[in-house]
Amino acid sequence: QVQLVESGGGLVQAGGSLRLSCAASGRTFSSYASGWFRQAPGNEREFVAAISSGGTTYYADSVKGRFTISRDNAKNTVYLQMNSLKPEDTAVYYCAVRVYGGAAQTENLYRYWGQGTQVTVSS
Repeated sequence: QVQLVESGGGLVQAGGSLRLSCAASGRTFSSYASGWFRQAPGNEREFVAAISSGGTTYYADSVKGRFTISRDNAKNTVYLQMNSLKPEDTAVYYCAVRVYGGAAQTENLYRYWGQGTQVTVSS
């Protein structure tokens, strides 16, 4: 069992930055891939970024060049650094972990999910 706790969300002006953190329980976190997804009001949840157990990263086209996903296995934590934020980035952001090392962009491949953290970008 893996429990995930997200933090770092908030209100920021367009062009600003936020860093989301996702702290995970469990000894085998370093063996698992992690991902970030987001859901805006009225929209389906969508893929944002993912990182494999080996550190390979993947990004949605909409955030490529602005967001960076990283992991610190010693702290059992995954981060999402978000720069040059836009109002369309406003959403609840969720971190997720799958019990395989390979990263994925499909949410049903992730077994464990955090509770979500709100990110609001004002224009």
